[in-house]
Amino acid sequence: MPLKWVFQQDNDPKHTIMEWPAQFPDLNLIENLWADIKNAVHEAKPRNAEELWNVVQLSWAAIPVDRCQKLNPQLI
Repeated sequence: MPLKWVFQQDNDPKHTIMEWPAQFPDLNLIENLWADIKNAVHEAKPRNAEELWNVVQLSWAAIPVDRCQKLNPQLI
């Protein structure tokens, strides 16, 4: 019978042996764009799911290509 166990990461510092990629901003560029979307949603104050979806789609489409390029020019 194989040994079965579950590893649960709780981000407790005393259990951390190495930094996770999410802690490196250059490896997690999408977080900057999610912040842009979040700000657009906050400003629009949608009243229902349909309005929320519309705001998300419009704000995503409105992100200029140069915004993405400026996040990390080494990836281009």
